[in-house]
Amino acid sequence: METILRPLIVVGGSVLLTVVIGWATDLLLRKADGRHPETPLWGLLRRARVPYQIALCAGLLRGSYVEAEVFPEHQTGVGRTLTLLLIGSVAWLVVRIAAAVVETSYSRYAHAHAERDPARVRRVRTQVSLIMRVVTAIVGVVAVSSMLLTFPAMRAAGASLLASAGIIGIVAGVAAQSTLGNLFAGFQIAFGDMVRMGDTVVVDGEWGTVEEITLTYLTVRTWDERRITMPVSYFTSKPFENWSRGTPQMTGTVFWHLDHSAPLDAMRERLRDLLRECPAWDGRSYNLTVTDTSPTTMEVRALVTAKDADDIWTVRVAVREGMIRWLADEHPYALPRVNTADAALRPPPRSGLPHARHAPDAAAGRSSDGDARRFPGRPAKSL
Repeated sequence: METILRPLIVVGGSVLLTVVIGWATDLLLRKADGRHPETPLWGLLRRARVPYQIALCAGLLRGSYVEAEVFPEHQTGVGRTLTLLLIGSVAWLVVRIAAAVVETSYSRYAHAHAERDPARVRRVRTQVSLIMRVVTAIVGVVAVSSMLLTFPAMRAAGASLLASAGIIGIVAGVAAQSTLGNLFAGFQIAFGDMVRMGDTVVVDGEWGTVEEITLTYLTVRTWDERRITMPVSYFTSKPFENWSRGTPQMTGTVFWHLDHSAPLDAMRERLRDLLRECPAWDGRSYNLTVTDTSPTTMEVRALVTAKDADDIWTVRVAVREGMIRWLADEHPYALPRVNTADAALRPPPRSGLPHARHAPDAAAGRSSDGDARRFPGRPAKSL
């Protein structure tokens, strides 16, 4: 009877205690979250309840497994398995707690500075994201190392591994030169404020928004919802356009190729009306000028402004469409066209001019000369 009750009490008691402690902890976190809605810390900590309960149960079972006397012939293997489970769950719990603390700090900072300095908020967001990846990698390495050190063979080989660490480091550095370069480039981007998550950039002729930054690669989401993934070393070695650097305000251009008779003054007034009807225009300035001419058309350019890259695109397309529609309805002659008609003949001279009375003689002479050229053997007729 004791052989049945002892394992049942030890194992069942550990599981029951884990459930009770986990439920009580979750209840306290929910109450704290309800009392302090201004901070998301307590709600984020509730996400760690699963690794918390696993670590608690593994620790209780690891400490009381010997007393349970279950599978005594496999005591070493079961104990090592519980130790590995405990190390893994603790590492998972540490990562979740660190993520909750970092996310809470960032949320407070973003809430305080979102209106005054959005560019700085994006920079902090990029740094926080990379810091969390580094913390996760460090905790993972430490956890795996701790798991390996639970095996006696690995502890015996530790000295030889440390002795050869210098040579291995040199070989790994040469072999992974590109990877290490991207790694350091990731830190340079994060703390050098070159590009941030949410920035509008133009890379290789593609316009998009920075969606994700890691230690080795960066993802740009284009306007047509494609994702361009490129190494972070690209942004430290090649030039690129960052439209969100400094102030996000932008000035855009709209071009038309029109006939030389286009009504420029009326177009300026129409441009003003179109911008007043466009909510994306920030009201800073606008302008319309002739920038170039050709034998058939002239180039008219309009300058418009907006608060960011998205709005400047909206203003440009709205002004371009509205102006073309207005010209087609009100001033169709201003649109470019191909002239296929013959050139206008020179009008005949008016009476009263000094040479008017000699015109018939000249015409007769031209006729006689024409007859003489057509019939060289025939004398020209005289009137």
